[in-house]
Amino acid sequence: MFEIIADPEEYQIDHLINGTGNANIELSEDEREKWADEIVSFSNKLTEFAKKSKELATLFSGTEKISATPASLKTLKIQLFMINDSLNKAVGIAEQLESDIIKK
Repeated sequence: MFEIIADPEEYQIDHLINGTGNANIELSEDEREKWADEIVSFSNKLTEFAKKSKELATLFSGTEKISATPASLKTLKIQLFMINDSLNKAVGIAEQLESDIIKK
């Protein structure tokens, strides 16, 4: 058996959880299936992102000429930084969640 011990305060979402109670409940098979489907959806989005990033890397490492304005390059750099920051946050949250689901 596993238990999810994720503390909403640690995820800075405690104000969304107020009034929901702290008693453990066992997840039904239907509920577990819904959670699994949602997690698979996340995984599929990450797979699609990996595919798009590889295509972009292939474009930049290729031999075909690429032209851009300084503003468009700055925009690209900012967008890539934003994606990188988001991915770093997502990995951190995933690691925290991983430690918050414990085997009993």
